[in-house]
Amino acid sequence: MSIYVGNLSYQVTESDVTEVFAEYGSVKRVQLPTDRETGRMRGFGFVEMNTDAEEQSAIDALDGAEWMGRDLKVNKAKPREDRNSFGGQRRDSFSRSY
Repeated sequence: MSIYVGNLSYQVTESDVTEVFAEYGSVKRVQLPTDRETGRMRGFGFVEMNTDAEEQSAIDALDGAEWMGRDLKVNKAKPREDRNSFGGQRRDSFSRSY
C-alpha cells in the first residue's frame, strides 16, 4: 500500500515528510513529484511505510491535520491509471458514421 498526501506546502522536503510520518512507524520511501517545466513541487506526495497497520495509523492521525499552515489530505493512494490523449478511449475505438 502507498499513502497519498495532498495539500502540502510547496516548501516541504522529503525529510520533513519522513519526520512527520516516522511518528507512526518506519518510513520506507517518500516521493514528492515536481512539475516538469518549472521544477517546483506539485503540492502532493506519496509515502510508503513498512506495514499496512503503520500506514493506517498515519492516515487516521494525519488526515485533516494542520501542518505548515495547510490542512492535509491523507488517504490510501489509488492505483495510477493509464493516460492517453483520447480521453480514456483508444483511437481505433471511435466509430464513424457517414
